[in-house]
Amino acid sequence: MVADSFPVHPWAAEASARVRFGVETLAMPDWGATRSFVQAIEGSGFDSLWIPDHPMVTGSATWTHLAAFATVTERIRLGPLVACAAYANPAVIARAIADVDLLSGGRAVLGMGSGDMPHEFAQMGIPWPRGPQRQAALEEALRIVHPLLHGDSVTSAGEFHRAEGAVLNPPPAQPWVPILVAGGGEKTTLRFAARYADASNLGAVSWAGGAFTPDDARHKLAVLDGHLADAGRPPEAVLRSGLLAAFISEDTVAAQAKYDGLPPFLAAFFEQLPVVGTPDAALQRVRTMLEAGFRYVIFIVMPGDEEAVRLLAEHVLPVAAGARRETMVG
Repeated sequence: MVADSFPVHPWAAEASARVRFGVETLAMPDWGATRSFVQAIEGSGFDSLWIPDHPMVTGSATWTHLAAFATVTERIRLGPLVACAAYANPAVIARAIADVDLLSGGRAVLGMGSGDMPHEFAQMGIPWPRGPQRQAALEEALRIVHPLLHGDSVTSAGEFHRAEGAVLNPPPAQPWVPILVAGGGEKTTLRFAARYADASNLGAVSWAGGAFTPDDARHKLAVLDGHLADAGRPPEAVLRSGLLAAFISEDTVAAQAKYDGLPPFLAAFFEQLPVVGTPDAALQRVRTMLEAGFRYVIFIVMPGDEEAVRLLAEHVLPVAAGARRETMVG
């Protein structure tokens, strides 16, 4: 299936009407607490719920919890942010997200990336190749996953991934499960997003595209537009999403305490993603992202932080969406 032969996915097309927001979080060891937190996120009006694909670091096999989330939610979209192309056979990844789509009644989104934690690769006995090799493996995986999720049979012989007559039976509930590609490599990752994906995700961190400033984000989104034109797809075919880590509270002292409670390796891993402070601080960061061209914001929220979810829902989501609408009308 060539890029210009499939229409804009409804989930991406909705960006023309309104700004939306998602939450990425971690599953907790206590399933009851996790279930309550997931349902609180859905009840607060967020459009999507994501969990990372770091089975050694987070203590979750990703697909197990996404399937569980599908059975205890009704509206919110669900997906990995992002499934690592090196951690599983691409046909298995496609089968797993198709199952989540069926269990949820058509609410799955498949985020994919090339991997960002070399020590986790080592824990699982997987070689950590140089960036170009990881990117080549990601594209080979997308060449298998993309047609499978569109209902095609796939035969592919690559250096890293192979398939021989692979097909999804039963297929997903949606006509196709939308794909999100994370990262901002201008020659590779953004080209993959333009060629295979329905969404792109960037953030102010090296492993999520290096969009550290509004000018960085504008430039990368312009590069994405160029790749879309080369692929024969319209600009609105790929939803522009941005990542932000929210450590917020009613006062700055409590917010700082949340951030200070992070393990040092995780604080370093987040680089410039965190916003630490009151809801007003989060709102200003979100407004800056929207002005740079993003139409979707995914907040990283620590597991069980219902205060952050509530404050974002009450003070950030409606104001940010309204400000964006005013900008579009003006």
